[in-house]
Amino acid sequence: MIHTLLTLFSILLLWFGAVPSVLAQETPIPSITQEQLERGEEIAQKAFEATQKGNFSQAETYWTQLIEEFPTNPAVWSNRGNARVSQNKLDEAIADFNQAVELAPNAPDPYLNRGTALEGLGKYQDAIADYNRVLEIDPNDAMAYNNRGNAQGGLGNWQQALKDYQKAVEIDPNFAFAKANVALAFYQLGNPQEALSQMQKIVRKYPMFPDMRAALTAVLWELGKQGEAESNWVAAVGMDNRYQDLDWVTNIRRWPPQMIVALDKFLNLK
Repeated sequence: MIHTLLTLFSILLLWFGAVPSVLAQETPIPSITQEQLERGEEIAQKAFEATQKGNFSQAETYWTQLIEEFPTNPAVWSNRGNARVSQNKLDEAIADFNQAVELAPNAPDPYLNRGTALEGLGKYQDAIADYNRVLEIDPNDAMAYNNRGNAQGGLGNWQQALKDYQKAVEIDPNFAFAKANVALAFYQLGNPQEALSQMQKIVRKYPMFPDMRAALTAVLWELGKQGEAESNWVAAVGMDNRYQDLDWVTNIRRWPPQMIVALDKFLNLK
């Protein structure tokens, strides 16, 4: 029963999905009753279900209940942090991740999660420090390389960002978002043909990937291929209409600046 609880509590819901973790194994759990375990499982399941439905405020409430019940379990702190990140409550999220780090200093997930929150605050150097810590713990963490690339991009270091994205893909060839970031970085670095080639390969493999459909739209429009651009745009906004919002693409998805310029030209028919 304890193993079930630990497994349930130690799933960390990261920026792009859920991954397994061993957080709960880092800190011994005080003696707890069978009733507490069963209640904890029930609440955690509700938290995951709320997250899957996009009800992050409700998920936060459930994680808070679990923190009150299991205050030495680092996974519940980190999960509440993730729920808070999803609500853009970044300072509060970082406080949760700090607590998770204190409880499990050798687990990579709290550092990875804290890094994403720090990026959201524009604290890119601090985020990079957290991603470096993840890579000290696990040198083959593809997400850490991808996220470090994002932070490097935030600093304008696009050549270094490209190297990090490529390393993420080398580690995990099926990491679609890292592949997408490679393509976007090529465009930012003045290589639109390589960017186009990469984007087309990604869309062939993942035809329902709106990020690359939208990126293809911008690049094709810039290259004078209006018909293909329009076709990809219909597909992109049919799957995710947020790409119509330049502010979202700039500040949340955080495309490189030259890609934003290209998308703006398409949106405004320039």
